[in-house]
Amino acid sequence: MDSRTEPETGTATARRPPLVREVLLVAGLFLVYKTGRVLADGHTAEAFRNAHRVWGWERSLHLPGEGAVQSALLHGDALVRPANVYYVAVHFAATGAFLVWLYIRRPGHYLWARRVLALVTGAALALHLTFPLAPPRMLDVAHLVDTGQMYGPTVYGAEPDTDSLANQFAAMPSLHFGWALMIAVGLIATTRSRWRPLWLLHPLLTLVVIVGTANHYWLDAAVAAVLLGIALAVVRVPSPVPHRPAAAPREAEPDAVRDPVPSSAPAGPVTADGGPGLVGAGR
Repeated sequence: MDSRTEPETGTATARRPPLVREVLLVAGLFLVYKTGRVLADGHTAEAFRNAHRVWGWERSLHLPGEGAVQSALLHGDALVRPANVYYVAVHFAATGAFLVWLYIRRPGHYLWARRVLALVTGAALALHLTFPLAPPRMLDVAHLVDTGQMYGPTVYGAEPDTDSLANQFAAMPSLHFGWALMIAVGLIATTRSRWRPLWLLHPLLTLVVIVGTANHYWLDAAVAAVLLGIALAVVRVPSPVPHRPAAAPREAEPDAVRDPVPSSAPAGPVTADGGPGLVGAGR
């Protein structure tokens, strides 16, 4: 990712959690999330009512229409197909690579990132259950194209009500954007390169993709960013232990300090006239 990273001190050398436990934990969290998404499916009427509400909220806030972004992608396959591939393939792959890199190079920050992602995902699942939302590609008033079905590839079935692999009525919040933003925040916090702000291009590109493919509203990304901000405030980021400067070598003392008496001076007391005295002489 970035060869110019912080020195392996402090949290960088923190004890790594057991690998098998972490793999099982992350896999378990993923299964819980996927199961929860499926359980939240089936609320078609409510999902479309909420979609009309969100569309109205965006217009009242004078947000730009999602159609403007999609129009830029629909100039040809050169843009729309890569956008679909990015939506399908990068989401889980980038997050997995991010966690693996942190586990190997920054164990302390790995625990921090995993906890933040777990909190954001749990909060998102709660919203999916309580606020089912049809994506803009299903909303007639939006006049948007389902780019996944029309140009491919897609992870969603053609009939949302019968899709057994994913809940298509879980648009808010967008975990695509929330996870991408966390990757950027984590890599900026754990690397030293002066170019590290460029990691923000990942969530920016993700935002363009999720809106341009009509899978999410602007507000889906905004809510994800708020949830991430709350999680980052709750989970304390580890602080690296500062370097202790090495003790400077002790400088040799000047001869005048080390040996104030000239080597040619006679030993013993000195008389008033400057001559050598006799040890034990009478007064």
